[in-house]
Amino acid sequence: MSTLIAAEGLGHAYHDEWLFKKLTLGIQQGQRVALVGINGAGKSTLLKLLAEKFNPLEGKIVKNKSVKIGFLDQEPTFPDNYSISDFIFSLENKQQQLIKEYEELIEDPNPDENKLNRLYEELSEHNAWEYEHEIKTILSRMGITHLQQKISTLSGGQKKRIALAKLLIEDPEMYILDEPTNHLDIDTIEWLEKLLTSGNKTILLVTHDRYFLDNVCNTIVELDKGKTFTYNGNYAYFLEKKSEREASDEATFQKNKNLLKKELEWMRRMPAARTTKSQSRIDAFYDLDAKTKQTSDKQDITLKVKMSRQGNKILELDHVGQSFDDKKIINDFSYVFKKADRIGLAGKNGTGKSTLLNILTGYLNPERGNVSVGETTVFGYYKQGGLAFNEKDRVIDIVKSDAEYIKMADGQTISASQLLTLFLFPPKKQHGMVEKLSGGEKKRLHLMKVLMQNPNFLILDEPTNDLDIDTLNVLEEFLENFPGVLMLVSHDRYLLDKMSEQLFIMEGEGQVSIYNGNYSEYRTSLEVAKEKAKEAPKNTPTAAALQKDNSQKLTYKEQRELEELEQTISTTEEKINTLTGSLNDFDSADYIGIQGVTKDIESLNKLMDKTMERWLELSEKNN
Repeated sequence: MSTLIAAEGLGHAYHDEWLFKKLTLGIQQGQRVALVGINGAGKSTLLKLLAEKFNPLEGKIVKNKSVKIGFLDQEPTFPDNYSISDFIFSLENKQQQLIKEYEELIEDPNPDENKLNRLYEELSEHNAWEYEHEIKTILSRMGITHLQQKISTLSGGQKKRIALAKLLIEDPEMYILDEPTNHLDIDTIEWLEKLLTSGNKTILLVTHDRYFLDNVCNTIVELDKGKTFTYNGNYAYFLEKKSEREASDEATFQKNKNLLKKELEWMRRMPAARTTKSQSRIDAFYDLDAKTKQTSDKQDITLKVKMSRQGNKILELDHVGQSFDDKKIINDFSYVFKKADRIGLAGKNGTGKSTLLNILTGYLNPERGNVSVGETTVFGYYKQGGLAFNEKDRVIDIVKSDAEYIKMADGQTISASQLLTLFLFPPKKQHGMVEKLSGGEKKRLHLMKVLMQNPNFLILDEPTNDLDIDTLNVLEEFLENFPGVLMLVSHDRYLLDKMSEQLFIMEGEGQVSIYNGNYSEYRTSLEVAKEKAKEAPKNTPTAAALQKDNSQKLTYKEQRELEELEQTISTTEEKINTLTGSLNDFDSADYIGIQGVTKDIESLNKLMDKTMERWLELSEKNN
């Protein structure tokens, strides 16, 4: 395999502190590499250096000049006054410019027919129809529809998806991706996994998503204290080998520490006359002293805060409803929260997850229904957008603004400075400005402020974004032992699987369904439902036979609904098969006809998915 890009003797400092020096790293063609390390280790900086966004203070980047490298920043920036279309479609690419013109034209309610006909011919001449379909698929997956919208009007999450969409459309020889799964729903993440692992793509990425890491990457590079350690294998293999390395480092540290004591005694009684031999020993002493000062004691974040007492009444939702601009977000949803509930909130972007959380916590009063909060309920709400820190504030002052002293789970009272130390903010960082913190460190500070409130009802909205995996492991351990109510929104399937015992599924159009189980179990149940639905028209008994013994389990209304669902599944499947077969009858130049049928098939597939989910829900109740 050939080396596409390499760092040679790389060194870079940030705010007068060296992140790494004399760092060497090479990426081979076809490698899919995950870069891991604690927040503040310099992962994002290293990615930017390799993408040549700025020059290193020391060393150099060597790359094959013919290799096109695509870079996804953690927080992308865009030219002023650009529309989505302006950014997505490259001026240098003739096919993309034709597609851009076509997409803009068909958004017009009254398109110019002459222009459309000309574009049809040019798109066919440049063999761009298949490319146009690929681009539309990518944009659709990223939830990008209105291409004329100005990028400045979009949220941070929408901007990240636009930047990722452009990169996927360009399809460079090498991808450098900084947290690519942030702001994507789980369906889109799973689609992205398949896309990145198709072909012989070369990838270097930073991600906190362990399922994504394992499914995409075949090599792990750890950035630790300015050095890189490479592991050829998955995340479990990396953890095993890292543990072995740390044990070896600890043994070496203890050996050096004992040797230093002996050398220190020799230095104290050293003869005045310094021979060449003794000078060599003196130099070795100072070298050993420097190595030993680099303590091997591993610091761990400690999440141990006191939980407020929780009464019998926690939180009750009674026929809650909410709409925005005539669009139903939540429709007639009721639930009584119980002690130790562990609920995952799942659904595609835009289905209303954050709206439901804002209703629960009182940030939003619902249009319909009632929310009744128990007197002893104390919310801890970790919001996806993070806290609006003043960049010029000192870290310790941000904590002291809440409390000078904090009560821990064991009853001990500690100072704000001690708590910051437990969260891996050493004194130097505590008295430094917020602007010097990495993105992940700011999220860790936000999490700490939430836990300081001693909540007994903890709501975490995408807590994994920008946190390093070590911090996530500690967070998971804390959540496993958290005795209060936990409500979790996350695209991290690993975290959802581990922490939730029940799901609220935001299905769109205001529907919220409840599933007993974790996310992987839910997805498996959907696959089983699809298989059953395919067989149902041919192999299952008649609707009357299926309903024979339902009287004690399903209401009459539900019995009728189940019967109608089975008929809908059968009819929809027949329509899909018929339309799919009809595509072969179209002339290849009849793009309008093909496009119309394709849209009809997509709509029917969406209807099939939604129908099968409801069919499965009623079938389980019937069993």
